[in-house]
Amino acid sequence: MATAKSWKIAREIGDAVIKASRNPNRRWYGPHMAAAVRAISERIPLVDFVLEIRDARIPLSSDYELLRKFSPFPSQRIIVLNKMELAEPLELKKCIDYFEERKYLSYAVNSHNKECVKQFLNFLQSQVRELHKAGYSGHTTTMMLLGIPNIGKSALANSLHQIGRISAAEKGKLKHTTVSSQPGDTKDIMSLKIGSHPNVYVLDTPGIFPPTLNDAEICSKLALTGAIPDDIVGEIKLARLFLTILNSSYEYKKWAKLCKSQDLTESLSDESSKSDGKRKRQYPTDHTQDFIVYDVRRVLYQTISAFDGNLEDDISMGNLIETQFAALRTVLMVPEEASEFTDLRVASKILNLYRTGRLGHYTLEHVSDIAKY
Repeated sequence: MATAKSWKIAREIGDAVIKASRNPNRRWYGPHMAAAVRAISERIPLVDFVLEIRDARIPLSSDYELLRKFSPFPSQRIIVLNKMELAEPLELKKCIDYFEERKYLSYAVNSHNKECVKQFLNFLQSQVRELHKAGYSGHTTTMMLLGIPNIGKSALANSLHQIGRISAAEKGKLKHTTVSSQPGDTKDIMSLKIGSHPNVYVLDTPGIFPPTLNDAEICSKLALTGAIPDDIVGEIKLARLFLTILNSSYEYKKWAKLCKSQDLTESLSDESSKSDGKRKRQYPTDHTQDFIVYDVRRVLYQTISAFDGNLEDDISMGNLIETQFAALRTVLMVPEEASEFTDLRVASKILNLYRTGRLGHYTLEHVSDIAKY
């Protein structure tokens, strides 16, 4: 089980985020976010369902604080654990059970997998039917997507809209909300139709943080998963935190076979082929290519396995990470230049591979360790 709470680098990152949230010059909580809070607060009592989108890797730290202001809650609430493909499957199951025990309706989804989104849409439609059985007489059902920045609300809204329109055999131009890897790109509330007979709409909303953040442990997790702009902390520190978590986990042991050249060659041959039997063209400078990813995994496995220091010691962990950065420069084809820029390029590529699931599955908190409810 990966965790970020006990390491010095995690505390440093968390403290940097807290400091940034209190700095008025960074416009952490600018006029657009304050306006979004007012608009969302006015609409919550008017919608039929609230879908609170959370990150499956940090299911508690990614909660939507604004919802705490509503008691009793005016709408039916569903906790949606997005990015399930990036979390540890066993921990995800524990999380679903955790919410079920506390009488919270929850559902895990991968917003980029059509079959998964289709199943989620069927689940939502079943909830709409239950609402009508309970006496709801409206012709239109509205669902509001709420969540922190960069949690995947817009991607999920677009997928639901696309699949919902196809399922209903509706014609007309598809609408799209803005999807970006950068937090804060959604500025306005947008309505998308996801079902007919009865009509069902989702409202995509801007990601919202509270005016200030105060918990360093939570902030470090938000930063690592990409909910907070990387430039607040710096990609090098974030990559070092990821490597700390990787080095402390058992995930790397799954890559032992990559040290055997025959297994590596066979794996690359399998993954480099398309369905029509043609081999993919390889670009050595593209770190997302399968053969580069395999080399990255192999180097990380070898450096961790060969290390004989104390991985529970911050200094020893730092020494291992320096060794890994040096080895990764070669594997990632990063040209030799000023050390700072070299490490920045390595860090950027490693963060991308982590955040897209190419370096394993990581859940950054035990749901049983935090009592927020």
